[in-house]
Amino acid sequence: MKIFALSDTHLSFASDKPMDIFGDAWKNHANRIKESWTEIVSDEDLVIVPGDISWALKPEDALPDLYWLSRLPGRKILLKGNHDLWWGSISRLNTMFPNNMIFLQNNSFNLNTVGICGSRGWNIPISSQDWSAHDEKIYRRELIRLEMSLKTVSDSAETIIAAMHYPPTDNRGRETEFTKLFEKYNVNQVIYGHIHGTDALKHAYNGVINGISYKLVSCDNINFKPVLLTEV
Repeated sequence: MKIFALSDTHLSFASDKPMDIFGDAWKNHANRIKESWTEIVSDEDLVIVPGDISWALKPEDALPDLYWLSRLPGRKILLKGNHDLWWGSISRLNTMFPNNMIFLQNNSFNLNTVGICGSRGWNIPISSQDWSAHDEKIYRRELIRLEMSLKTVSDSAETIIAAMHYPPTDNRGRETEFTKLFEKYNVNQVIYGHIHGTDALKHAYNGVINGISYKLVSCDNINFKPVLLTEV
């Protein structure tokens, strides 16, 4: 079984939200994702999608996007992004596509020796010039949610992959409360999205911090092709 990741699909089959307003790299991006995904992912594989899945505002408007994803090969592990305003009850979401779509929120997905966990995250204090009480409140809440998810990873997991939507560190890879949690729970890999645009992508952190690999998997950073994380 191979485990891939691809974030920020920004689908909009039920609305007119073309992504190429953000640059030529986004032209026809859904078809490009489908072509590369179908080429390299099998039904036995896993693909982690950490957020900004659909531009929809309501659950019913997200259905065309979710059905589109569900028809792609492999089992998908989905997390919420800041634009996923359609995201509702986690229990309801997990009844919609029981065979090949798992929605994570305060929980984890465990299969054999692999544990996949995570949370949406939030901006981090060391990267914000105008940190507010509102930011602090959400940041602390996301730390709680992340630790709840980490605690549900199986004791038999030999490989732990943590997924976040927001970057858990800054472009220098400095320590944050998020990175400390990953170290506390012996995470092996961390993936994240949220960052787009040529200049921003150049400065995103991809590297190793205290033995843990960090990788940006926004689809425009990986040429709209699921990136292989590990094979088990």
